[in-house]
Amino acid sequence: MNAAANQNLPWARAEFEDKLREKGRGYHIYHPFHVMMYEGKLTKEQLQSWVANRFYYQIAIPMKDAAILSNCPDVEVRKQWIVRITDHDGVGDNVGGIEAWIQLGAAVGLSREDVTSLKMVSPGVRFAVDAYINFAKQRTWQESVCSSLTELFAPHIHQQRISSWPSMYPWIDETGLTYFKKRLTEARRDVEQGLNVTLDYFSTSREMQLKALDILQFKLDILWVIADSIMLASTDIKVEGKDYLRQPVIHFN
Repeated sequence: MNAAANQNLPWARAEFEDKLREKGRGYHIYHPFHVMMYEGKLTKEQLQSWVANRFYYQIAIPMKDAAILSNCPDVEVRKQWIVRITDHDGVGDNVGGIEAWIQLGAAVGLSREDVTSLKMVSPGVRFAVDAYINFAKQRTWQESVCSSLTELFAPHIHQQRISSWPSMYPWIDETGLTYFKKRLTEARRDVEQGLNVTLDYFSTSREMQLKALDILQFKLDILWVIADSIMLASTDIKVEGKDYLRQPVIHFN
């Protein structure tokens, strides 16, 4: 078989998985804003802006997962995937990820109203998150599952925050870090299901595998744009000698 023909053959399952994981080099943990966060260089107001803006993404996650369920005819997949919704919305007395994020807001000095009113959410964050929800609604459930695979790279960033924030930002109440601790285990469980669906569905041809890589890149781009927008929203800008804020970040005493 000639080299051109080999290039059209699907990668072996393990090689395909490696290529998906290689996409982690573009994960938003490497965004300048997140690097500054890890290095303890964000101001209190900038960290508050990040928490308030990212809440818009947190409340979108169960809507994204509900869209996947609505498009999925496979009952076994649905029975596993539905747990993601209760993980974020909560069930019974169990605090979900959304409430845990509100508690994170309190830990950085934001009131429940500051967070849930969405008044601090920048237009760029809204646009990017809405695009992600629309993708999940409009594309096949397998493609939407593939887009969720940025969670491959999430446990590291959650552990990074748990480990570094108490020393880098000692003013943050550590009880507010529950969200990151929850996601350490939840994300690893979710990865196994999402990865298996992606490897099974997209391994029929090289073209399909390349499509999966493009989908994962789309989600990585969404997260990067969110970080871009938050960084811009929390940065003073000078234009013709005047001071501007890209959007009205609230400054707290």
